[in-house]
Amino acid sequence: MLFPDFATDHLDTGDATIAVRHAGSGPPVLLLHGFPQTSAMWHQVAPALAREHTVVVPDLRGYGSSSKPAASDDHAAHSFRAMAADQVAVMRALGHDRFAVVGHDRGARVTHRMALDHPERVERLAVLDIVPTVHVLATADLTLAQRYYHWFFLSRPEPLPETLIGGDPVFFLHANLGALGGSLDDYDAEALAEYERCARDPGTVRGWCEDYRAALSIDAAHDRADADRLLTQPLLALWGARGAVAELYDPLAVWRGYGSDVRGQAVDAGHFLVEQRPQECTTLLQQFLS
Repeated sequence: MLFPDFATDHLDTGDATIAVRHAGSGPPVLLLHGFPQTSAMWHQVAPALAREHTVVVPDLRGYGSSSKPAASDDHAAHSFRAMAADQVAVMRALGHDRFAVVGHDRGARVTHRMALDHPERVERLAVLDIVPTVHVLATADLTLAQRYYHWFFLSRPEPLPETLIGGDPVFFLHANLGALGGSLDDYDAEALAEYERCARDPGTVRGWCEDYRAALSIDAAHDRADADRLLTQPLLALWGARGAVAELYDPLAVWRGYGSDVRGQAVDAGHFLVEQRPQECTTLLQQFLS
């Protein structure tokens, strides 16, 4: 019931099956969620955007109702490159060869990788409450380790994090949703129930861990290989003024080192700004997408 007017499909991308909702007409826009959420995070934004756009809202592989690939030694099956390729295939299957992308958290990292790997597909991109992965790793310090402890915990070898989270996955979910300048009161009850349902699936927990293992290994290698490439598409950076990104970085200054056409601003929120300030985020996205 979070997306009452959206059609639902499960699309085969070759080595994954992606659960996706879509609605509207007009220029296409792809909305990508982050950890530890699902596409449900967009339930207050997607319907408003669908008044002027064709809106596509998938679950990333390893998350939500999408397929949960087996782990691999090089973590390639959970890399941002693989996730980006999934979503390009989803958009192609729905008839969209070129489109805008909006991503939050992990979804924003997929968005960044997609714009590098598929520049002919990504017309413009919005990245919410991140700076590039390779920049995070190159500048990590004690403060970052404390704010982003889960990056290093989830990336530990299997089965340590899976086993510990498996003892009470909903507790772990709540601890992360309530962190970084927010609280559990920020979430719609139905969306929170969806996050809880997915967290109880051991495949989701494995997907979380593999996502972060990939980030610190194969994703970082991909980013280093592209260190001399600037994004040329229009890029909007939004971040929570009360979150860790604002505390640790000057987001606009950082992103201007990775793109040639960058603009953005802070939102009075923590990390989960889409659910904390849905109307403000919607307005800023509408202005950028139009």
